[in-house]
Amino acid sequence: MKAKRDFPSLPVTEKAEESIRKGHPWVYDTEITGSADGIENGSLVDVVSGRGAYLGTGFLSLNSRIRVRLLGSNPNEKFDAAFFRRRIKYAIDYRLTVMKDDFSCCRLVFGEADGLPGLTVDRYGSILSAQCASYGTEQRKDEIYSALYDVMKEYGVTVSIYERNDLSVRKLEGLSEYKGWYNELPHPDTAYTEITENGIVYGVDIENGQKTGFFLDQKYNRAAVGRIAEGKRVLDCFTHTGSFALNAKKGGAESVAAADISETALAQAKANAERNGLDIDFRRADVFDLLTAMAERKERGYDFIILDPPAFTKSSRTVLDAERGYREINYLAMKILPRGGYLATCSCSHFMESKMFLKAIKNAADDAGVTLKLAEARRQSPDHPVLLGVPETDYLKFYIFQVI
Repeated sequence: MKAKRDFPSLPVTEKAEESIRKGHPWVYDTEITGSADGIENGSLVDVVSGRGAYLGTGFLSLNSRIRVRLLGSNPNEKFDAAFFRRRIKYAIDYRLTVMKDDFSCCRLVFGEADGLPGLTVDRYGSILSAQCASYGTEQRKDEIYSALYDVMKEYGVTVSIYERNDLSVRKLEGLSEYKGWYNELPHPDTAYTEITENGIVYGVDIENGQKTGFFLDQKYNRAAVGRIAEGKRVLDCFTHTGSFALNAKKGGAESVAAADISETALAQAKANAERNGLDIDFRRADVFDLLTAMAERKERGYDFIILDPPAFTKSSRTVLDAERGYREINYLAMKILPRGGYLATCSCSHFMESKMFLKAIKNAADDAGVTLKLAEARRQSPDHPVLLGVPETDYLKFYIFQVI
C-alpha cells in the first residue's frame, strides 16, 4: 500500500521492513536507505519499503540512533490532536480495566506499549508525573498533556502535571534536561504527596525521587511477598523506600530487617514504616558485603530473603558481567537460607533476558548445593504492558523459590 499523505517518505532496509511488519516500532539510523536532508527534526515521516510500500508513520529524530519512532500504520490517519486524544483515552481505559482497584496510583502511559513513543506518565493521586524521551513527542506534548487533563477530568479527576524530564537519555535526542510543573495547568505548592498501595501508605517525592517518584511496577510482586511472609523472619535487600519490607511485615512476618546502602533511601523507608506503624529493623550496608559476611559466619537468621537490586546492566555489552553479579548475589542468599526457606529474586533490566536470568539462578543453586522449587514466576504489573515482539517492554523478571 502506498503512502497517501504529504509527509516525507524514508525508505528502509529489508531487515527494518521485516521488523516493522512484526510489530517493532523503531527504525535505526543504519536501517534508513534514503536521505533525511531538509526534513525538520521531530517531523512526522512515512516509512516505506525499498519498493515504496507504506509501512508506517512516526517521529523523525535526527540526533538519535533510533531515527524513527513509529506511531501507527494506518495510511489514512491524520496524526492530529484527535489522534493523540484517542491514544490517551485507550491507555487510560486499559488501566481502568486491568488496574481497577489501584487506579489512583499506577502508570497511565508506558511509551511505545501505548503507542506514544518515549512518553511515560505515572499517576500519584491528583498529580501526574511525566517523562518525555522522544524529540517528536516533546514537540507535541501540549496536545498530549491537554488530552491527559481532559480525559482524566471526564472520569472525575482533576490533575496537575509535573515534568520529570531530568533524563540523561534526552541528550541523545537533542533535548535539554529539566523538571518542574507544566505551566499550562494549575498545580499544588509542592510535588510531594502520599499514595496507598496494597493497603500501605507511602510518601512520594515526585520532584526528587527515583524515576518519576516511585517504582510502581512491583506492585503485585510486593503483594505476593506479603502473602507468604506470615510467621517468617525476613531480610529485604536493596530495600530502597522499604516497599517489600513493609508488605512482608503487613503480611504477618515474625520479624523484618531491611538493608540499603543509601542513607536517603533508608530515611524515606523509615518514614514509611512510621507512617504505617510497622516495626522494621533498617540497616545501612552494602548488600554484597552484608550477605558475604553472613554466609562466611554460616548465619541462619532468616528464612525469607528478598533481592530487588538495581539493574546490573543497562547495555548488551555488559550483560555477561551482570549475569555473574546475579549469580553471586543469589548464591550468597541461598547459602544463608535454611532448607525450606524462601527466596524472592528479580532483575529489572530488559537486556537480562528471562532465560539468562534463570540460568544465573540455577548456576547459583548448583554452586550453593541446593535445589530450588519454583513457587511463582511474575513480571511487571499490567499497567506496564508488554508488547509481544518488542523486547524492550518486557524488562522485569520476578521469581519466588523455596530452597529444598
